[in-house]
Amino acid sequence: MTTSSPRNLEPMVVTFGCRLNAYESEVMRSHAIAAGRTNAIIVNTCAVTKEAERQGRQAIRRLRRENPNAEIIATGCAVQLNPTSYSGMDSVDRTIGNEHKMKADSFFPNNDIPLLISDIMQLEETTPQQIRGFGDRTRTFVQIQQGCNHRCTFCIIPFARGNNRSVPIGQIANQVRSLVANGNKEVVLTGVDIAGYGSDLPGRPTLGQMLRRLLQVVPELNRLRLSTLDPANIDEDLFRLIGNDDRLLPHFHISAQSGDDIILKRMKRRHTSADIVAFCDRVKSLRPDVSFGADFIAGFPTETEKMFGNTLSLVDYVGLTHLHVFPYSRRPGTPADRMPQVAKTVIKERAARLRSLGKGIMERYLREQRYKTLKVLMEEPHRGYSEHYIPVITTRTCEPGTILPVRITQSSPMELTGEPLV
Repeated sequence: MTTSSPRNLEPMVVTFGCRLNAYESEVMRSHAIAAGRTNAIIVNTCAVTKEAERQGRQAIRRLRRENPNAEIIATGCAVQLNPTSYSGMDSVDRTIGNEHKMKADSFFPNNDIPLLISDIMQLEETTPQQIRGFGDRTRTFVQIQQGCNHRCTFCIIPFARGNNRSVPIGQIANQVRSLVANGNKEVVLTGVDIAGYGSDLPGRPTLGQMLRRLLQVVPELNRLRLSTLDPANIDEDLFRLIGNDDRLLPHFHISAQSGDDIILKRMKRRHTSADIVAFCDRVKSLRPDVSFGADFIAGFPTETEKMFGNTLSLVDYVGLTHLHVFPYSRRPGTPADRMPQVAKTVIKERAARLRSLGKGIMERYLREQRYKTLKVLMEEPHRGYSEHYIPVITTRTCEPGTILPVRITQSSPMELTGEPLV
């Protein structure tokens, strides 16, 4: 959960879930400011797991207790899927669906409908947005697409986000150019399925083609980072870009979900474990300093100990450093919910083992960075992020917004410490 904007100055936005939600929260904050809703608290919910939904509801109730006179607006994926369960909460004043939360007029007083929602599956395009940045942060998100055309057996997000809808290249370039002019040094391109970018646009441009064009027309952009990639849909232009343009940062996060081919098939994923290895090996050959992260689900229905062992083996073999581990969460209405379930105690135990393995690989990776010189984007006077998305603490004060060479002197389980060389 992230919270932006102090009370009594601007609307407060409380964000759960993914980077796309973080981007959309900034859009909503801008809309609420323009509409004069300075007393609003916007809760942007997540529905990827039951726990995420529970946390969102808990936050709404807590915010009402702490801010009895505020206007509380519930929105996001959990709201889109179950709107009346949120509009019926005593703590909620307005409920806004995923389509309408991105529209400025949804926040103006003449559109104060208590429950504002529509059929997300009918949408065919995204709502154009233009933001200046994320407060004082020097790294910011840009949405390049919405929705997903795939139907993994465990996932309900397409029904909260709709089908794939890509932002035209020109709009993306204009947004990035504006952010760079406003002082942002690093842009993270985000969406629900960014590897599916362009399939709905004229000419069907691929993700790699869009990135190549973006870097051509915005040469002043220092650092470009990608959010989660589907390893089944990586185009040749993207591989060429990885090898040829250092501005595309050498850290890639993969939507792996499992390392066992039978489980991947039952998940209705479009890749195999060999595809994950092949992607990582090819990227390593192009950028030897690359690091990888991945999403995994522990305890998917029918998963045996041997199948789970295949996931552990894959993580260890590839050397995945940034693991996002999700204990399997039943979602009513999905095919996986009708499959034979793994016991909750086993799910919890496997998730813990997978996280422990990832932590060990990360600690080893951080130790290997000692005495190297990394390029660090300073976000605070003593803290920034390396190109590989590793937090780095500097031994002396540095100017936020600068990219500095930092010689790493120490490592801890979660971060590095180093001496700036300028």
